[in-house]
Amino acid sequence: MPKGIVGKKVGMTQVFNDEGQLVPVTVVQAGPCVVVDKKTPEKDGYSAIVIGFDKPKRVNKPRAGIFQKAGVEPKKYLVEIKVENLDEFEIGQEFKADVFEKGEIVDVTGKSKGKGFQGTVKRWNFRTGPKTHGSHSYRIPGSLGSTDPARVFKGKKLPGRMGGERITTQNLEIVDVDVEENLILVKGAIPGPNKSLVTIREAVKVG
Repeated sequence: MPKGIVGKKVGMTQVFNDEGQLVPVTVVQAGPCVVVDKKTPEKDGYSAIVIGFDKPKRVNKPRAGIFQKAGVEPKKYLVEIKVENLDEFEIGQEFKADVFEKGEIVDVTGKSKGKGFQGTVKRWNFRTGPKTHGSHSYRIPGSLGSTDPARVFKGKKLPGRMGGERITTQNLEIVDVDVEENLILVKGAIPGPNKSLVTIREAVKVG
């Protein structure tokens, strides 16, 4: 079994654990996923499997050729999962939520919510200016530095596009796994809006 699976974020709820404590969880519709291709060290320089997830509304000809070559049904998403032994996997092999078990620690990767163009107060947590005595600089950035060298350095925290970035939340606990419904309950929040694609992998920094 690969220590990784692709799923769709359903939303958040809360459940009681074995000790009777109320735990906030994120529900992920994980799989079923199917192996579409294999990446070999000889050809690609690393070992990985390419898994497909979710049914697409339509498929263009180049993408359809990938699935036709593999002999599997077309999928909406294709994601690579690194593995150590490629011999354990076959093209067309299917995986479900049972690749993980209750109590395992995982990393969850997703695309964060897009916030559009935002100012420095919301984007970088800047302090606001004075709110009284005729102040007109309540939420503006203020001075950007000295007059020499008379330019703004790269990396300066400024207003701009916020969110919509690939984010990984590490060391989250799997509270429960529903094999019949292909649901994985992850403790706490994970990146992205509801219905967005997420990848659950074995944690790399446990302990």
